[in-house]
Amino acid sequence: MKEIIWMGSSKADLKSFPAAVMDDMGHQLFLVQCGVEPDDWKPMAAIGTGVREIRVKDVSGIFRTIYLATRPEAIYVLHCFQKKTQQTSQRDVELARKRLQNILR
Repeated sequence: MKEIIWMGSSKADLKSFPAAVMDDMGHQLFLVQCGVEPDDWKPMAAIGTGVREIRVKDVSGIFRTIYLATRPEAIYVLHCFQKKTQQTSQRDVELARKRLQNILR
């Protein structure tokens, strides 16, 4: 099972989610650790090759975790956030892209 490496404030951000969302997101990340695709995800090519987004919807809102699982050493969680609009904000995309660049250096 691959370890998870949390980039920047991503772990603290995940812990700020409502308990039910945090539990579901944790389960989805566990699936990724086991080599299984999460229940609801999409590729995030705008951030980088191999980057994906886990999508969790709850009565309290829409939540996302952006991660990279293609590296052999670990799964890198780039960013966790609550989505407020239909399209992912440019700020969230740029933050994830910056954290990805730190890994690729």
